Amino acid sequence: MKQLFTYTTTLLLVLALVATEASAQQFSKRKQYNSVGVTISGMNYFGDITPKPSIPSFRPGATRLNVGLTFTRRFAPRISGRASLSYGRISGDDAKAADQNDPEAKFRYNRNMNFRNGILEFAATGVFDLIENRNNYIRRPDFAPYVFAGVGVIHHNPKGLDADGNYVALQPLRTEGQSEGYSQTQFVIPFGAGARYKLNKQFDIGLELGFRKTFTDYLDDVSGNYAPVSALQGDAAKYFGYYITGGSTTGYPGTYDESVQTGEMRGKSNEKDWYTTLGISVNYILAPRVRSPKFR
Repeated sequence: MKQLFTYTTTLLLVLALVATEASAQQFSKRKQYNSVGVTISGMNYFGDITPKPSIPSFRPGATRLNVGLTFTRRFAPRISGRASLSYGRISGDDAKAADQNDPEAKFRYNRNMNFRNGILEFAATGVFDLIENRNNYIRRPDFAPYVFAGVGVIHHNPKGLDADGNYVALQPLRTEGQSEGYSQTQFVIPFGAGARYKLNKQFDIGLELGFRKTFTDYLDDVSGNYAPVSALQGDAAKYFGYYITGGSTTGYPGTYDESVQTGEMRGKSNEKDWYTTLGISVNYILAPRVRSPKFR
């Protein structure tokens, strides 16, 4: 993960240097243009409730939908700036992801945690085309692979499924006995790669793979160790914060697993959560206005 973070930082620096060089070359404003787009993607995450607690372990069956809107401004032959707003969902389930016959995964199977999380994201990214275009939008390349990186902010809200089939917001429960709940608003670093294909004068279609480096380990509400049962406030917190069999929303009765000890590992707190998107986009180019020369 540290290597990926280093690569992202390096890419941002490269984009900044190239943008400076392109600006020095005085790319004609008449060749700059804007576009708007719609994206539809599959969304997944890397975290504690996956087959393996490491990248790139994920369960394809946990993939959920992500939709978004984008606005892109082309500034130079290779450089564009993009603003995006998207909403999607990630999910995980120990009963489906963890192998009870694997000694390393047994504790996660016994943990029996599940979650889903709706994530609203706003991001600003720099896009670097690998194929240069010094012409106007009409004569842009038919095929243009690219890389991108930037910064973003998300708001997320993990929820767990109780025994009665209802989803319960987990952050207010403080399921690991935290004195303060974790923030549901977080910064992320988006980066990835994609390719655009020119359909006609006005439309492009694209395919893009994106990664999000986050600075939280609570996208799935699992991070540290099991807290003392006495530190969990309310039956719902005990139900989701401890391994309990049975139970329902009518008071969460159920039975504690006596094999689970206070302080035992519940999650892998030394690694932050990630999420990814893989999908298609359709972009519509807003033709720039061409001013006619004035004659005297």
